[in-house]
Order: sequence, then C-alpha cells, then structure tokens
Amino acid sequence: MSATALPHGGTGLPVDPLLTNDVVAHLDAQITSAARLLEIAMAQAAAIAERDVDAVVRQITAFQAELERRTRIEDERARLLARAGAALRLSPAEVTITRITLLMGPAEAQIAASRSAELQGLLSELSARHASNQALMRQELAFLDHLLNLIEPVTALGYEQGGGRNTMPAAPLPGHHALDLHA
Repeated sequence: MSATALPHGGTGLPVDPLLTNDVVAHLDAQITSAARLLEIAMAQAAAIAERDVDAVVRQITAFQAELERRTRIEDERARLLARAGAALRLSPAEVTITRITLLMGPAEAQIAASRSAELQGLLSELSARHASNQALMRQELAFLDHLLNLIEPVTALGYEQGGGRNTMPAAPLPGHHALDLHA
C-alpha cells in the first residue's frame, strides 16, 4: 500500500488524502461563494424594497460577477467528481458526497458531510431569496407599468395591447405635389 492509499475503516476502499483535502477545500470555496451570493441577494432585496434602482443594478452586477467566479468552482467540482468516480468505479453523475466520504477517513468524512449540509442549506436559502427577489421585481415592474398606463395609455400611443398592429393614422399627405407626373 502506498502513502496515498491507506485502508479505510470497514469499506475496503483506500483513503485518498489528496482527494480528501481537495474535496474539503472545494466545499469551503462553494460555501464562501454561496454565502457571498446570499449576501448580494439580501442586499438586492433591500434595494428593491427601497426602490433604489442604482443599488438594484449594482447588486445584479455583483451577482453576475460572482456567478462568473463560480464557473471555475463548478469546473473544479466536475474534476473532483471524475476523480472520485474513477476511484469508486462510478460515472461522475453517480458520485455523491456520501460516496466520496467512502474514500476518506472517518473524521474527514464527518467534516465533508457537515460542510456539504451547510452548503445545501445556504443554496436552499439563496434559492428562496432569489425567487422572492424575482417576485418583488415583477411586482414593482407591474406597478410601474400600471402607473405609466395611467399617465399615457398604450392605445393612445397608436399600438394595440399585446403588440398588435399600429393603429395610429397615417400623417396626411401635403396638399401640393412637387412633381405631378399625371398628364
């Protein structure tokens, strides 16, 4: 047995210390990113409630920037799933945190499971906050649409509701012609 393949208690699978460290570090990166996204979503909710358009736009920009950073994290996740899958003789799609912990010592497996649960909680909270923000934005935009229609109904602008045909009458032609081609 090599230094990187220690026996795991009871499973018969070797412990992979490198994979263990990489998985725990990856979970930490995921937690940090999810917490940052949640913080941004909460700031966005406050900006929406205050009807602070500039702050909403800033938070959307920050959210998009963090999502771009997450691309690297997701690439690393795919590599870790492939590594764990190879060790477990499974496809990456079949790899779960529970299965990955079979390649860890008991203490590290507990740490990884705990961090995975923390991440799932953060992602659940983020999803709920994001859905709430979307609903608030739809509500605010519907209110704005209502106000604009009170000021100047869409039909007065020459368009039917729903994007139909133009109902604005054509401008009358001038009374004289610069060039009369009729004989």
